[in-house]
Amino acid sequence: MSAYSVRATPDEKVRHLPGDDLIAEPLQSLTHAITVRCAPRQVWPWLAQMGAGRGGWYSYDAIDNGGKPSAERILPELQTIEVGYLFPWLPGATEAFVLLECEPARALVLGAPGSDGSPVVTWAFVLEGSTEGTTRLIVRARGSRAYRFHGLPEWVTRRVVPAGHFVMERKQLLGIARRAESASVRRRLDH
Repeated sequence: MSAYSVRATPDEKVRHLPGDDLIAEPLQSLTHAITVRCAPRQVWPWLAQMGAGRGGWYSYDAIDNGGKPSAERILPELQTIEVGYLFPWLPGATEAFVLLECEPARALVLGAPGSDGSPVVTWAFVLEGSTEGTTRLIVRARGSRAYRFHGLPEWVTRRVVPAGHFVMERKQLLGIARRAESASVRRRLDH
């Protein structure tokens, strides 16, 4: 699995994605992508159950899931989501990403609300199916000019966030791909 690339193509980095309009002129926009060897409908359940204390973020659980391992199976009780739903940042936290846009098996857009309620960060997960039966999972995080990582100045935020975000998101994308592909293989073997 470690051979999988999470590098977005040049087109994926610049094309308009769901959620982009929520932050018109971002401080920064970070786009990563991975090809998952199953259909979008098989990747979607892993996105729907994300969140600390839920299915997890599929990244470094000691950092973003309170040390509890992210789910290795689809959790039916976490599959019904709708706009306004909360995806906790950390277990027990009162802060959470808010589900801003939801199109099952196509796109999920999370946002971190600012003091005025508008998002200071958006995090879009977009699923694009192919005729070969694979899915391109494109993920884009955008921060508004009001976003400051732990209150750091803008110039520090611009330098620190991309590296940390890449490390965490790479692990997350690899984790989602592994889980979706493994579940897909199990379904084929069971039939």
